[in-house]
Amino acid sequence: MSKRVKMGILGLVLVIPSFLLLFVTVVVPIFVSLKESLTNEEGGYDLSNYKFLFTDKLMRANIVFTLEVTVISVVIVLIVSYVLAAYMRFNKGRLVAWIRNMYMIPMFIPSVIATYGLIQLLGNHGWLSRWVLLLGGGDIPRIIFDIKGIIIAQLWFNIPFTTMLLGSAMSGVPDAVIESAKDVGAGRLRLFVRFILPLTYKTLLVAVTFVFMGVIGSFTAPFLLGPNAPQMLGVSMEQIFGVFQEKQQASALAFFTFMLCSVMGYFYIRSMIKDEGARSA
Repeated sequence: MSKRVKMGILGLVLVIPSFLLLFVTVVVPIFVSLKESLTNEEGGYDLSNYKFLFTDKLMRANIVFTLEVTVISVVIVLIVSYVLAAYMRFNKGRLVAWIRNMYMIPMFIPSVIATYGLIQLLGNHGWLSRWVLLLGGGDIPRIIFDIKGIIIAQLWFNIPFTTMLLGSAMSGVPDAVIESAKDVGAGRLRLFVRFILPLTYKTLLVAVTFVFMGVIGSFTAPFLLGPNAPQMLGVSMEQIFGVFQEKQQASALAFFTFMLCSVMGYFYIRSMIKDEGARSA
């Protein structure tokens, strides 16, 4: 047996445990959910559970609400994180050092604790409201227990991780490229469009994918900070399964959420394949 064949067999042996774990924990549940979602009340198979998702007024509102929260959160997270990463990459000083030391702290705070902290800070009788009254102000408008509360929580959860990803990409932008562009008269906008964005595009796409999937599948913050109706899909799924005991409808909602995430994953994988193909050519 040649050395090449032995190395190939060793590679397969090393990959098989990870593949089996992925198959058992991800692939099998997906197919089980799909089968369950196609099962009707009589035990047959049809699309009645998916029809319910798009014909029921409340479920349609939940889907629209989830997409709205997700898109708004992703856009704000990317803008804030990109600005922070670029500022830390191309600037120096005490403020930059302070941001570097502080921006990752939210990553080490459990989501339940962070959500409870937001309730204590931004609730109707929270610290912010008390300080405003102490300083002579009136009642502040409601900040949490609606779409704003969920988005604020998603910003808290996702900005540190996204900033870390984009900061790593920014560190790979050569100083020589930036200085050369400046020497020939390139302004900040041209620097960003022609050099910084293309060199960080792949990491930006990774960040979009992770944030999108994290927000659309979130449960803790939407459950504790969101409105009673409409609800995000994770909360709605728990209500359908745990309260109403509608297993088939919950499975349909779970598989639909998976398909939404798969769409984002498809564009990410497609972009990576194109980049690899361009490099090979």
